[in-house]
Amino acid sequence: MRVRRRVTERRVEGGGGLWLYVEESGNPAGRPIVFFHGYSQNHLVWLKQTESDLAEEFRLIAVDLRGHGRSDKPQGVYGDSRLWAEDVAGVLRDLELAQPVLVGWSYSGLVLCDYVRHYGQEAIGGLVFVGAVTRTGVKESFADLGDEFVALVRPSFSNVVTERQSAMEQLIHFTMNGLLSEEEFYLFLGFNGVVPPHVREGMMKRKLSNDDLLPTLQKPVLIVHGSEDQVVLPAAAERHAGMIPKARLRIYPRAGHSPFWEDPGRFNENLREFVRSI
Repeated sequence: MRVRRRVTERRVEGGGGLWLYVEESGNPAGRPIVFFHGYSQNHLVWLKQTESDLAEEFRLIAVDLRGHGRSDKPQGVYGDSRLWAEDVAGVLRDLELAQPVLVGWSYSGLVLCDYVRHYGQEAIGGLVFVGAVTRTGVKESFADLGDEFVALVRPSFSNVVTERQSAMEQLIHFTMNGLLSEEEFYLFLGFNGVVPPHVREGMMKRKLSNDDLLPTLQKPVLIVHGSEDQVVLPAAAERHAGMIPKARLRIYPRAGHSPFWEDPGRFNENLREFVRSI
């Protein structure tokens, strides 16, 4: 995969003084859209958005979560909701973003909720949940996840290198619905591989539910989910849509856990329409 876009690389101070890596592209005068990736990924998962014609209209910001990509990866800083919230707030503050739309894929559904819980909704224009989870580590949260995915989580932070490597290869195929070319697969394997086991373990040891928060969301919310998602089950999206007052639900037929990659044309158009409507 060849990256042709022009980007500005930035460092943003997040929670606890941790430094986050951020890439910015697109129209600097456009409405900001901030993309947050999922578990063990990085900002490159959004290439089909940041290199698309969305860049002509919108200011596009893709963030490496703490512990991922080129962001800092210290020990012991992945269980505190406030730290995750401060990461998002740091991006908004340091990049001086006015009423941005925040897009959270998979695990980053939790991150968006962390932000709203601690900082409220006034500074943002809207939220987009993509194949997202909003609860983890509590009994009810296992109903949101596919059994095959759950079986791979613990091996993904194993200290046995061969076990961890095998789990990550399976997770990539599973997460991306088997649609990656060989070149893309090794790109994904590379940036998954730089996430240390302690980061994955710390993320998966969180115990929280945002069921109390979702009904309080007053800003517009778009929910996008693949009908064949076996990582975060479609029932989770239906549940979210039933709890969030202003939610718009889009289920993509035949798509898995990465609808923005599997059907980028439709996703980008849905995102464009949503942002324009705010």
